[in-house]
Amino acid sequence: MENSINTGGSGKRLSRSQTEPFAIRWLLISVAFVFLALFLFLPLCAIFAQAFEKGFGTYIEAIKDPDTLQSIKLTLIAACVSLPLNLLFGISASWAIAKFDFYGKSMLLALIDLPFAVSPVVAGMVFVLLFGINGMFGEWLQAHDLKVIFAVPGIILATMFVTFPFIARELIPLMQGQGSEEEEAALVLGAGGIKTFFKITLPNIKWGLLYGMILCNARAMGEFGAVSVVSGHIRGETNTLPLQVEILYNEYNFAAAFALASLLTLLALVTLCIKKALEWKASLNSHPL
Repeated sequence: MENSINTGGSGKRLSRSQTEPFAIRWLLISVAFVFLALFLFLPLCAIFAQAFEKGFGTYIEAIKDPDTLQSIKLTLIAACVSLPLNLLFGISASWAIAKFDFYGKSMLLALIDLPFAVSPVVAGMVFVLLFGINGMFGEWLQAHDLKVIFAVPGIILATMFVTFPFIARELIPLMQGQGSEEEEAALVLGAGGIKTFFKITLPNIKWGLLYGMILCNARAMGEFGAVSVVSGHIRGETNTLPLQVEILYNEYNFAAAFALASLLTLLALVTLCIKKALEWKASLNSHPL
């Protein structure tokens, strides 16, 4: 189906959007904006309105609470540990899938997509069944005085599970589209594998890599379901920022709950801005003036 229409002897071609009736175009645009207003803009405004309802001082006090600071610290730890490990996995998996043919390739692709298909709560339950006291490795862990569930290691494992597809899924189609001709040429000219990666492969995938890292980090900081199962909700110890919001809300401490929710909202907005900036920068590099 063609997306443009020839106007005749002038040789000009108009896009389909220019030939649609004016009323149809504005109806579609209005529906889109009404939907965004109801399900995006109004909730965002409500979060910030509730967060500052009792004044800026109350907002700051909510954030300075020791339990809140611990939840922020734990959230940052989970994100800072899971992101480099997912980066290593994402590059390795995408390199293997895009550059080589091997037995089990389709299975690896399916497993990468598994966190998208499985509920985060179910993923958390799997870790409990594996590393809990009555789990498969529970007795061994207890005998060696190691704690995974209801502790920081379990939170990191759950965070890694729900975030590991993001980098790989950004890089796989990018690497497949680029092919391997440049790497093969570099190897023929005498470059080693490491030099080829840093001089050829990495510059070609840097924008997709940064984009995947941003999405991975945002999901790691905002994850709730899987972390909620493995954390045990130990206040001041195993609560991440989203879990702390839930606890404060359940205690009817709405001002503090919305104050912390506004931090997560700001994180989402900053992530969106960085994402759009990277897309804009990538488009400039792919289509230079």
